[in-house]
Amino acid sequence: MKIHKSITIERVTEAVERANEGTDNPGFCVSCGVEQEGCEPDAEKYECDTCGVNAVYGAEQLLLYMA
Repeated sequence: MKIHKSITIERVTEAVERANEGTDNPGFCVSCGVEQEGCEPDAEKYECDTCGVNAVYGAEQLLLYMA
């Protein structure tokens, strides 16, 4: 899977920590790099609200791919 250059391991790790400490449900579009709220942790290929591509992954799922 090709991941947008703006999505770094640090950015995803911070999002996972935020989700674990509160009620955030962050995900990331691997196509355009935007962070999207309201994603299940194991989300895969959800539609991006910004670019419309089915490329949004939950932060925890994306972290597994990047590890």
